Amino acid sequence: MKKMTILDEGLAFLREEDGVGVIEVVLILVVLIGLVIIFKQQINKLLQDIFKQINSQSKEVY
Repeated sequence: MKKMTILDEGLAFLREEDGVGVIEVVLILVVLIGLVIIFKQQINKLLQDIFKQINSQSKEVY
């Protein structure tokens, strides 16, 4: 069995790609949260309009 030096261990750590998926997910979440913050007013208005239509159309069913 070959003894690994500190340099070998460091290079193996840099080559490891297990955490890449986690970083990608975190970056996507940061972008989505940023978009929600930027377009918060437009999203609220859209949802309010949708729920107004749902309420008005549900009254027709009753």
